Amino acid sequence: MDVLIKSVKIIDKESTHHKKEVDMLVSDGKIKKIGKVEISSGKTIDAKGMILSTGWFDMRSNFCDPGLEHKEDLFSGMETAANGGFTGVALMPNTKPILQTKNDMKYVYSRVEGNIVDVYPMGAVTIDVNGEDFTEMIDLHEAGAIAFTDGEQPIWQSDILLKSLQYLKKINGLLINKPEDKRLNLFGQMNEGVNSTILGMKGMPKLGEELMIDRDIALLEYAGGRLHLSQLSTAESIEKVRRAKKKGLNITCDVAAFQSLFDDSYLSSFDTNFKVNPPFREKTDNDAIVKGLNDGTIDVIVSSHSPHDEESKKLEFDLADFGIISLQTVTSNIAELSDKVDMEELIEKLTSSPRKLLGLEQPKIEEGANANLTLFAPELEWTFDANTNKSKSIFSPYFGKKLKGKAVAIFNNGQMVIND
Repeated sequence: MDVLIKSVKIIDKESTHHKKEVDMLVSDGKIKKIGKVEISSGKTIDAKGMILSTGWFDMRSNFCDPGLEHKEDLFSGMETAANGGFTGVALMPNTKPILQTKNDMKYVYSRVEGNIVDVYPMGAVTIDVNGEDFTEMIDLHEAGAIAFTDGEQPIWQSDILLKSLQYLKKINGLLINKPEDKRLNLFGQMNEGVNSTILGMKGMPKLGEELMIDRDIALLEYAGGRLHLSQLSTAESIEKVRRAKKKGLNITCDVAAFQSLFDDSYLSSFDTNFKVNPPFREKTDNDAIVKGLNDGTIDVIVSSHSPHDEESKKLEFDLADFGIISLQTVTSNIAELSDKVDMEELIEKLTSSPRKLLGLEQPKIEEGANANLTLFAPELEWTFDANTNKSKSIFSPYFGKKLKGKAVAIFNNGQMVIND
């Protein structure tokens, strides 16, 4: 079916149509025409006030498959991603078993082949992500591992991180680490501060993140290689990365789309929908994230989609697992962030920046190109509830609420999904 997207604003710095309002005809999986277009048959989308970009790409998602399919599986994960506007996703290796062998890579690729959402597994750095013994990273790379990380677990041994940086230089591989000192955060439930004291909960100090960043930067400076720090949450963390970039180190970082939109005061109700790791911090930290998004210190925005079942979340706060579902709510996060950050910068951190880091081909917005596109309506209101949720999980601070900002359609691999 031909699809005509009328009066849409293009956001793509690499396109000659950047910031222009145009009509676009998508036909047979390709961008057939850009300009003033009329069609006699097919579907027309009135996209006035909407934004069309290359397809959004999420660099940090958990689909829980294999082994934890009761929380999410590859198919529910891809449907959730498509509904959230993503045409590509990089998967964390924290499954059962861990994604750490060539067969694990084959399992993922064989099940996702031909879907509208491109799915790329990341390989574990250490066996069973326990931080002690290396996986066969070169073999994993040849089998399709798009990057290397222990995912939800930090690489806690300095020697492991150092040798990983050196080892991956042979293939120009990207090492992704979540900076967290597990010992300093032991039994921690939320940000350490005034609110944790008032609530009587064990805190997770900012120092637990910042010390690890100091270590990682020092090792990167010593060994070389490519290092990406994931899910930064404190003002000082972002400043440390800013200084490292100015020194010329090959370092990048990301933040979760929702991280700066809540603070630790939201935990006063002991609602486990606000229990995430890293935890929601303070207003000064959120302001620093906004600054980092504006000045380019923060390279990528991720969903940090972490589905859980009732047995993992409907518990006393200190027993509940960390993590929330978020692939479908990134759109509303971006709409809210656009009040403080230029939409052009936000879109870049969801499209070209993650693909560049992962060495993936960049989609193009030009006539004749394959259509890999996301149509986003920043002002469109919708309710995130049982009727609209595509994930197997329901645990999100947004669940049951009316939101602004929605993905209207995606196009990829000769297919399309249009969200009514």
